[in-house]
Amino acid sequence: MTFASIVVPAYNAAKTLPKTLEALLAQSYDNFEIVIVDDGSTDETIEISNRYAQNENVQVVHQRNRGLAGARNSGIHAAAGAFIGFCDADDIWAPEKLARHVAHLRANPVVGLSYSGSTLIDNAGIPIGQTQTPKLTSVTPAHVFKRNPIGNGSAVVVRRDVFEDIAYRPKHEQERDWYFDETFRQSEDIECWTRIALTTAWEFEGIKGLLTQYRINPDGLSASTENQLQAWEQMVTKLAPLNPAFFEKHAQTARAYQQRYLCRRALKSLDLSRARRHAKAWMQTSLRPFLEEPVKSATTFCALHLLSLFGARNLQRLFAIAANSKRQGAF
Repeated sequence: MTFASIVVPAYNAAKTLPKTLEALLAQSYDNFEIVIVDDGSTDETIEISNRYAQNENVQVVHQRNRGLAGARNSGIHAAAGAFIGFCDADDIWAPEKLARHVAHLRANPVVGLSYSGSTLIDNAGIPIGQTQTPKLTSVTPAHVFKRNPIGNGSAVVVRRDVFEDIAYRPKHEQERDWYFDETFRQSEDIECWTRIALTTAWEFEGIKGLLTQYRINPDGLSASTENQLQAWEQMVTKLAPLNPAFFEKHAQTARAYQQRYLCRRALKSLDLSRARRHAKAWMQTSLRPFLEEPVKSATTFCALHLLSLFGARNLQRLFAIAANSKRQGAF
């Protein structure tokens, strides 16, 4: 049976880490290890990690804070598995997730990255009624770059061979190789996936099911749309020399999708001015998202219109009334 590793980056995650680890220890696949990477935490993450390390299937790596990319790199370096999955310290895996990804990778030797859909949860761990349902098959480098089918960092299981193919060591690095670029504090995952798609022959393929519970944290890194955009542009600048023709063909459309995504993030925060700014930039950049994904694009503009019409406070009241009516069985 193929040995697998699950890397858990953890930074000040004491509130959520136990539930994450309990879910991972409950995996139906029984030939695996958990590698917790304490990324310079200052709360009880260290004590919690050390307590779980009493389990023979759990090891802990303690390091100075290096960010999410650095924690993942240290986890990959410490992992012994032929397949390596990632689960952030505030996310949850379904019990069958690892088994299904291992079976998928073993049955498809050309697939390097196996992923699945996710249910979105709030800070309390309650589903918010939204899911990530990515494209599962026939994934091209252009699709990876424009739409990131993996969706989030806790959805994927990767062959170790994939990481060996993209490993590099910066001149200043004396400890271990890099796979994710540690100069990125955001967009480090899409930078890595795009680099894999452009420089290797490994295929991306998903499996059916919502096998990850992905926590939406309004105070987390994903909430900062301006920083996200800057990191995304940094990624394009870095990778464009790998294949100039590819980026000349796809960068504008990808940039429009990025602006649409940031518009949707702003709408979820009921930030009208920011949503308008990203919507305008999206439309000025490219109309292809309307042609390629008309329903999602139109829905985004409808939401923007509703927020403009009612205002954030009134819209929140409408949502509260609707939620209360639903609880009472009104519809």
